[in-house]
Amino acid sequence: MSFWERVEKRLEKEEKEYETEQLMKEKRSEEYEVLEEVFDRSTLMVIYDFMNAGVIDRIFGVVQSGKEARVYWGKDKNGNELAIKIYLTVSAEFRKGMLKYIEGDPRFKNVKRDTRSLIFTWAQKEFKNLELAMAAGVRVPKPIAVRNNVLIMEFIGENGVSAPTLKEQPPEDPEHIYRTILVYMKRLYQRAELVHGDLSEYNVMVWNGRPVIIDVSQAVPLSHPLADQLLNRDINNINRFFSRLGVNVLSPNEIYRRITGGK
Repeated sequence: MSFWERVEKRLEKEEKEYETEQLMKEKRSEEYEVLEEVFDRSTLMVIYDFMNAGVIDRIFGVVQSGKEARVYWGKDKNGNELAIKIYLTVSAEFRKGMLKYIEGDPRFKNVKRDTRSLIFTWAQKEFKNLELAMAAGVRVPKPIAVRNNVLIMEFIGENGVSAPTLKEQPPEDPEHIYRTILVYMKRLYQRAELVHGDLSEYNVMVWNGRPVIIDVSQAVPLSHPLADQLLNRDINNINRFFSRLGVNVLSPNEIYRRITGGK
């Protein structure tokens, strides 16, 4: 690369950074200040690129905050509500926890083991799992875009208020929700060839009378060595929760047989 090419490239980078700073100033709010405090420049640049492309028009407040990620409420240029999930720099404990779901998944067999690569892979994994689940007829947030550690999805809720999880608000018709979740688990297994792997009352929202499965980043293909173990854990978690609500749940063996088709 020649001297002038290097200078040109550096100028382009500086101009883009300046544009990002100006954009943040123009649309500044308390939440943007939080964004700047929490996320590194590379994450802000990804958000800027999404805004520049019209995928994101505005970002509002945090609707969910955890150790691994934060979810912001936003809107696109057409006013549609968005869930903008930004994965944080993870702890060593979470990094170790990620590996068991990534290793054994042939879709990500060549991923590097450094923290940044794992985070980027985790976001890609959730995006792809959402696509597969949606194609299988499972109600999940519609995936819209992903890049690096930023995942953009359909917002489940209205006017920035997220739909409640089963944990937050037990359903009015638990029997119906229970049966629907079992159907979704079967579709996920037989059509998408995935096992959720962390299904519980914390990862199911109820919106417009229907369950919505969320947080599918750890979902694994049926070929994964832990798939069977994770499926049984999902079954037991769902049965435990709904039995407490008075639902006459099926036996774990019967659910397993129905989901797997008698395998």
